[in-house]
Amino acid sequence: MARFAKGSRALAISDRSGAAFPYREMVKEWNGAWVHVSEFEPKQPQLQPHPVGADPQGLLHARPARVEFPTLDILQNNPFQTYQIGSPIINVILPGHGYTTGDIKRFRGSSTTAGAFNTPLGVGGITGSTIAKTAGYTITVGKFISGATNTDGSNGTDYFYFSADTNATSVVNGGGGFPVSVGPVTLQA
Repeated sequence: MARFAKGSRALAISDRSGAAFPYREMVKEWNGAWVHVSEFEPKQPQLQPHPVGADPQGLLHARPARVEFPTLDILQNNPFQTYQIGSPIINVILPGHGYTTGDIKRFRGSSTTAGAFNTPLGVGGITGSTIAKTAGYTITVGKFISGATNTDGSNGTDYFYFSADTNATSVVNGGGGFPVSVGPVTLQA
């Protein structure tokens, strides 16, 4: 077998630039090009991507989705409006409530330290204890106007109304005080 010279004084021509460099400073690239170390470019990692397996189809410890506990919605300051004198209709403003006609909702005042609720203020001669009836009220989505439900524009998403157990003695556009909340008849933890 033949021996090769060390090339300590030899020059080599770079395949990339065509310039002459010391032979001992030349290296071979991944594509076979003979280049100087200053011109060396490593192989781009995207030329040899790692194989990716298929996506997993299920979880090892899967559980069904849990049902969220019902919560209270806090109403704005003085959310109640009586419709007219002698009518039990009370309009309630709650923007974007997401309720549906036929839902049963109960009104509550501020909470106490013992976990109970105070009675909200009344509106138009209808007392707060009537509004906060334990059994709640069946609501209708929309605003009750002129003997009919108006669901045009924001009235369908901002208002709902219920029929209280007593009639109003005055027309009030804003009553009930603050804080007042509305939610399910019973709350569970």
